[in-house]
Amino acid sequence: MAKRLIPTLNRVLVEKILPPSKTTAGILLPEKSTKLNSGKVVAVGPGARDKEGKTIPVSFKEGDTVLLPEFGGSQVKLGDKGFHLYRDEDILGTLHD
Repeated sequence: MAKRLIPTLNRVLVEKILPPSKTTAGILLPEKSTKLNSGKVVAVGPGARDKEGKTIPVSFKEGDTVLLPEFGGSQVKLGDKGFHLYRDEDILGTLHD
């Protein structure tokens, strides 16, 4: 049974990117050298509302690769996959190639 989570307000659903533990040649990489706390945005909420009732849009869109804080967010499990739910202002930035 497939479930689709639509975040509320200014929340962003992120799937963390797990760095490879070894190279294509089979060399094992130390855990600390591959640690970059990043993730792929899976879904975004419609945005928060200001005092006048106007919607403040979320800064990210689905498919963005984002830099995440070391701590925070709420873990969510949908089926056999794990995700994290962050507020828009908690995400540190967008990563580009």
